[in-house]
Amino acid sequence: MNITYKTPKDIEAMREGGALLGQILLDLARIVEPGMTTLHLDTKARELIKKYGSQPSFLGYRGFPGVICTAVNEEVVHTIPGERVLQDGDLLKIDGGLYHKGFHTDSAIAVPVGPLGRKSDKIKKLIKTAEMALSSAIDLVRPDVPVRKISKIIQEVIERNGYSVIRELSGHGVGKMLHEDPSITNFEADAPNFHLKANMVIAIEPIFCTGKAGIKTLDDGWNIITKDRSWAIQVEHSILITETGFEVLTRRPDLDPLYPSLLQG
Repeated sequence: MNITYKTPKDIEAMREGGALLGQILLDLARIVEPGMTTLHLDTKARELIKKYGSQPSFLGYRGFPGVICTAVNEEVVHTIPGERVLQDGDLLKIDGGLYHKGFHTDSAIAVPVGPLGRKSDKIKKLIKTAEMALSSAIDLVRPDVPVRKISKIIQEVIERNGYSVIRELSGHGVGKMLHEDPSITNFEADAPNFHLKANMVIAIEPIFCTGKAGIKTLDDGWNIITKDRSWAIQVEHSILITETGFEVLTRRPDLDPLYPSLLQG
């Protein structure tokens, strides 16, 4: 396992990049509406990243053609923005990465689409469970905490609410590379035998679905969907482990958590 530790200069760069990414995702979430294509959102993301003077982490990563991933309903992760039109009542997941001063940050947000989406009990429960899993995991972060403990609380929150962990997908370290060690799994059994250390940065991202946990990758080689077409959700933050606890680098400004506002009818 190749763990990287960040210097104060590295951390400041990631802090700046994380704040910008948080703002970009908030800006994108606020413009989501029925009738919009996911490609339109990708175009807006490109404009925002350029406006803030940074670079997208995802564009060109292993050939990925988009700036953000835009997964809708049964789509889980890695969905290429395209001509899919958002419908009133959909659940959109926007996953984005920012490359700023030599370092990546990574974050994802789940957004209910339209009045029906904001009023949907199904969507409300999904988002609240995802946020609870994420916040419960973040609250445990500090030096010497085993990754297994973080994975365990994520799994417990998800399964207690009647959902299925998608076990093939996990969080990760982040820094000069978009994906670094260690893996931060969303279930206890396969969590690495590793204890967190100060000056690491990790991306914690609960990913789960309403049905069975089976997934498949579509012919484009990127878009992962649930086999049974049940709805999936992903949320994510990049987290710095400090000497005494944690710092959420991709915290979104103005509204935290964002979701109570988005869920209002």
